[in-house]
Amino acid sequence: MNKEETQMMAFQLIGFAGDAFSHFFQAIDAAKKADYEEAERLIQEGKKSMKEAHDAQTDLLSAEADGKDLAYSILMVHAQDHLTMALMYERLASEFISVYKEMNELKGKLINE
Repeated sequence: MNKEETQMMAFQLIGFAGDAFSHFFQAIDAAKKADYEEAERLIQEGKKSMKEAHDAQTDLLSAEADGKDLAYSILMVHAQDHLTMALMYERLASEFISVYKEMNELKGKLINE
């Protein structure tokens, strides 16, 4: 795999992971507004983008496992960082959504007392 091909894969990773991160961020915002249906839709969209990012990463890992030389660069490190951050934010988004649901349920109970 030449340098251009490796860079193209890095850009794919950055793009898909960035899209996923954005969806997860928006999902938290939707949950904050108690729009849980929208939050779930955004989580699912983010997961689709994460699958694309994982597929790009798997292609890179497979190429290296097959003995192909990969041109490492700061761009590839940046791409892997984007993927890692998106993975972490996916988990955080799910937790935040759960917390907002519980908080709003408790608010509702307090108001009704």
